[in-house]
Parts: sequence; structure tokens; C-alpha cells
Amino acid sequence: MSEVLSEQAVRQVAKLARLRLTDEQVRIYRRQLEEVLGHLDTLGRIDVDGIEPMAHPLALTNHLQDDVVGPSLLPATLLGMAPAVEDAWMVAPKVMGEEGS
Repeated sequence: MSEVLSEQAVRQVAKLARLRLTDEQVRIYRRQLEEVLGHLDTLGRIDVDGIEPMAHPLALTNHLQDDVVGPSLLPATLLGMAPAVEDAWMVAPKVMGEEGS
């Protein structure tokens, strides 16, 4: 395979990713990246005209159950299992700042 990717290009990508690579790592990664690019080139040459895109290779179906009301816990029991309670409420850590509320 001819040189598809220069060592300088690998160094530039490493710099953008904030990676410090040794000269040996640059040579190793250049070779590995060239192999990946070669595989992508092979995939890009496959004729896919008339083939419908799919999200998953297997036919999947969601199996949903009916939403049926069942037995539930009493509020006092539920609050007794909570790690922190204030009055009649469970205390939870804040997950959004003031601007998100």
C-alpha cells in the first residue's frame, strides 16, 4: 500500500487530541491508521444501490406489556427507605442549576 497517511498528519491529529507520541508510536499508529483507511476505502467501493439502509441487522420487535395498576408501597414505607427525608418529601441532590429550572 502506498503511503496514504504521512507521519506529519499523524502528529497533527495527535496534537489536536492533546496526545504526546514518541517517534515509534507515530510509526505504529500511522501503519494502523492506514489499515483502517484501507478498510474504509474497500467498504466505500461496495455497490449498495438498491439496498435499503437499516438500523439493525436483525428484525427487532418491542414486546410491551399492558400497563396494569398493581400493589404499591405506602408513603411512610417508601419514605422509610429513602436515604434522606425532609417533612414528607424525599431529599435528592440538585441536578440542574438555576438557569435550567
